[in-house]
Amino acid sequence: MADKLVIVESPAKANTIKKFLGGSTKVLASMGHIRDLPKSKMGIDIEHDFEPQYINIRGKGDLIKSLKQEAKKAKKIYIATDPDREGEAIAWHLATILKEEEKKVTRVTFNEITKGAVQKAIKEPRDIDINLVDAQQARRVLDRIVGYKMSPVLWKKVKRGLSAGRVQSVAVKLIVDREEEIENFVPEEYWNLYANLQETESKKEFEARFYGKNGKKQEIHSEEEINQILKDLKQAKYIVNEVKKGEKKRNPAPPFTTSTMQQEASRKLGFTLKKTMSVAQGLYEGVKIPEKGSVGLITYMRTDSTRISEEARATAKGHIVATYGEKYYENRYYKTSKEAQDAHEAIRPTYADLEPDHIKDYLTKDQYKLYKLIYNRFMASQMTAAIYDTMAVSIDANGYTFKANGQMIKFKGFMTLYVEGTDQKEQEEEGLLPELKEKQELKLKKLNPKQSFTEPPPRYTEASLVKALEEKEIGRPSTYSPTITTILERRYIEKVQKQLWPTELGKIVNKLLTENFTDVINVEFTAKMENEFDEIANRKRRMEKIDSRVLWTVSEGN
Repeated sequence: MADKLVIVESPAKANTIKKFLGGSTKVLASMGHIRDLPKSKMGIDIEHDFEPQYINIRGKGDLIKSLKQEAKKAKKIYIATDPDREGEAIAWHLATILKEEEKKVTRVTFNEITKGAVQKAIKEPRDIDINLVDAQQARRVLDRIVGYKMSPVLWKKVKRGLSAGRVQSVAVKLIVDREEEIENFVPEEYWNLYANLQETESKKEFEARFYGKNGKKQEIHSEEEINQILKDLKQAKYIVNEVKKGEKKRNPAPPFTTSTMQQEASRKLGFTLKKTMSVAQGLYEGVKIPEKGSVGLITYMRTDSTRISEEARATAKGHIVATYGEKYYENRYYKTSKEAQDAHEAIRPTYADLEPDHIKDYLTKDQYKLYKLIYNRFMASQMTAAIYDTMAVSIDANGYTFKANGQMIKFKGFMTLYVEGTDQKEQEEEGLLPELKEKQELKLKKLNPKQSFTEPPPRYTEASLVKALEEKEIGRPSTYSPTITTILERRYIEKVQKQLWPTELGKIVNKLLTENFTDVINVEFTAKMENEFDEIANRKRRMEKIDSRVLWTVSEGN
């Protein structure tokens, strides 16, 4: 008979933590949720404070029976599901199923699946946090009501089988709205003027860009304007007016949150959000490493905090100093946004000594790529800034001003290991300008006028949509991937060369929902509800006190 029973969500997680616990402990997996709202009806008692009516998930009868049998044998039961609201809800459902053993059911959480973290959690069990459970239930109830009341509108007006959701419908709206911006965009003409100049002693050439007149910025909007400027510059002398030399620092990015990991994996690895989260889940739950067994390689991958533990900070210091030297280490703290749920750390490697290239042979290609990204980002976040020598030059030509900037890296710092990607095209590294002195005359080699037109805003990519959802406070780390995956699968949007386009179906669905559910399908309401879920989790609001006005509006179909 096992003295202790530990219940987790997945077999992979169970296999990893078994080795950290004694032989008298049995570890079983619940295979995710064991109870949920029924699929055949709404399952919400609208007349009685929107009470959810849960049932056991079909096909899990044998598993539930087995869990009950093992629970009866054990002296103590620990529910070790994930350390977030969803994990807390699964724990609560498990405790409800095992209610006859209620007195010996406790909750344990750990942010990383390492021996120290797991053993510490077992020694410090707690009660289930009903506030976190209520926050998850409030989201589930609202999403069910919204989905059940919106979907019939689509069935009636478009076709049966379509569905709608609170967060996903707002995500579709963002994409449709962006497409309308692009379609309605009217390009405006503008010109740039570049001067290819030569420093006469060194014969080094460089490019300066037109800035304005008499030191004041001037925009060029037409061919007539550019021709007048070119005419004025025909006999001009190009005189160095001002030279500014300096030093610039570039600091590393913080360690990953869920959304920044998803964005960076999309940019650098070409991973979809769904793939990123699936690969990260495997790294978190455990990978078999020779002589170590099953090892959890990263901390919990659903987080919006950039905080790291002091223990992790110390291991990072040891690794950086030993690998790169003392001058490459800097003890850094990152400010987490006020909206973040700071329950656990940023995403980081659990073992500093397990360098990606050392364990590459034991990982799949995708695991290696993502692990290396996480590992390098974390280590770089505790390294010194990169330092550039910079030069800024202002040049006068018959009253017109041209400017040139140059920079060259002097000390790579964190960039030795990692550089953050961007959604924009990366600019090539600027070189230093030749040595220039004030009042020095330069030789004009060529003037290059260039006509351009303003461009519409870019279509969203998965990465930029995640960024927009996060900035607008729509959804939370756990919802970004399933939200975008769902609207792709339902063909409300499609992906063309990484860009997200609304389909005709998506446009029709968006129009119907925004016309019929104005109060619900908008960014402000969705963000407001996320804040109310947070207040429930933080004991500032009771579950039944969420936006009941909107709940009633939606539930009555008005």
